[in-house]
Amino acid sequence: MRWVAHIAINAVLLLALAGYFDSIYLSSVGAALVASVLLSFLNTFVRPLLVLLTLPVTVLTFGLFLFVINAMTLAMTAWLMGSSFQIGGFRTALFASLAISLFHLIIESVRKEK
Repeated sequence: MRWVAHIAINAVLLLALAGYFDSIYLSSVGAALVASVLLSFLNTFVRPLLVLLTLPVTVLTFGLFLFVINAMTLAMTAWLMGSSFQIGGFRTALFASLAISLFHLIIESVRKEK
């Protein structure tokens, strides 16, 4: 059940980011849900491999390189989705991943307070 809530929250965040950034395009709410599921899949299976491969850089940057990895998985999601989800460039993907991480941090802190 928690996974479904996480997918729904990510879909809403992706829709909000598409409304905020001109260089992010989502064709529909369904595309946002599919992108959210795909992003969850990539974060589960691909992200750990990327973290392992870039561990020295991540350690040298005190973990800040993880934002770059998040942006890479978001860009991979857009690439796999094709024309229904597009991101204008890596800079936009980086800012979007920062925003998603910030919102998840806020949501988790509010959830843990209850």
